[in-house]
Amino acid sequence: MTQLGTGPDAIAGLTIDGAHFFLAFEAPEYGTRGPDRAGFTTVRIEIFVDDPVEVHSRALSAGATDHSPVLEHKHETTGPRPIRRMLQGAVLDPFGHMWLIGKILA
Repeated sequence: MTQLGTGPDAIAGLTIDGAHFFLAFEAPEYGTRGPDRAGFTTVRIEIFVDDPVEVHSRALSAGATDHSPVLEHKHETTGPRPIRRMLQGAVLDPFGHMWLIGKILA
């Protein structure tokens, strides 16, 4: 992660598998609102990793807030497998965005 600037103009630059994206504080003058002002998260980011427990722990150590622990759960799908088993948990980043961290189980 790269941080550009400080204070209300700070932007966090992230890269996942070569894809760059950025998170920033809200900028009402440009028509964007943060989750705190909106009263809920405005995006849901899902990442699938080999070890969701380790990534969840690293996120908490880096300043994220725990939203839900990594647990195994099942849910229905419309694909070839009617029931999908997953390990999944969630954190809220310092900007208030929710990150779901999971792994699809066999």
